[in-house]
Amino acid sequence: MTVEGLPMVVPAPDLPQRVRIHEVGARDGLQNEKSSVPTEVKAEFVRRLADAGLTTIEATSFVHPKWVPQLADAEQLFPLVRDLKGVHLPVLVPNRRGLDRALALGADRVAVFASATESFAKANLNRTMDESLAVFEPVVKHAKDEGAHVRGYVSMCFGDPWEGAVSLHQVAGVCKALMDMGCDELSLGDTIGVATPGHVLELLSLLGEEGVPANVIGVHFHDTYGQALANTLAALQHGVTTVDASAGGLGGCPYAKSATGNLATEDLVWMLQGLGIDTGVDLGRLVATSAWMAGQLGRPSPSRTVRALSHKDTEATEEQ
Repeated sequence: MTVEGLPMVVPAPDLPQRVRIHEVGARDGLQNEKSSVPTEVKAEFVRRLADAGLTTIEATSFVHPKWVPQLADAEQLFPLVRDLKGVHLPVLVPNRRGLDRALALGADRVAVFASATESFAKANLNRTMDESLAVFEPVVKHAKDEGAHVRGYVSMCFGDPWEGAVSLHQVAGVCKALMDMGCDELSLGDTIGVATPGHVLELLSLLGEEGVPANVIGVHFHDTYGQALANTLAALQHGVTTVDASAGGLGGCPYAKSATGNLATEDLVWMLQGLGIDTGVDLGRLVATSAWMAGQLGRPSPSRTVRALSHKDTEATEEQ
């Protein structure tokens, strides 16, 4: 339940009128779950997210089942949701085989995932940074030849659990390489949640100087140190209009144990509503969806907004 008139809308200067939320709950949010989530539950999750007004929902990943067992049902899941009207359903592809599997099912939006550090490239991809980029180049080319939209994820943009601080120029080099391959957009990942607003602005400024404009950039913040919303606001002030978020704050990273949950979509929507920024999302339906998914997983949602509004629902029910 939402409270009438809250959040109070008070716009701030130099912010976009609309933000596109790239919802990652069904993929990034669920990939690290130890207990298997049934395929139909995942499909229902995607459908409910779409019903809440989200128009970009990352559906699954076509990685080898051995690496991410939770997403081994990609071939079964994607046909259950691919006909949702007005909804983009990007999927991750690690290599040409994964791309071919996705294209065979009608996927028209794919994503490759690179690393800004050698340590994470080795842990996540079992390759060096240069080797992984070399693998992605023909994947991106073939995807583009097939008419697909391609997103490039860059992990560890703001810090690495093994290497510590990451050079801004090193991050920019990977971003430039992905754009030069033909990626349509980038997602800058704060995989272990160590970024702060000044760091975000500095990286975005450098990318602009290197020819990577804000309008092709999405930001992907984890909330390890409670900085995800502050970092998002900094990115919006710089001109970014795409923000990755996970319904209910689900997620982490199976290859970086210090990574905690993603920025919760509900917390993001609450902030954007208060700023008068349009997202097209119905917050009440989104909260209900995340509360439902939390029930499926057997634990409370970590999203502060889900907890606050669900608590108000409980209070209202008890008063009736």
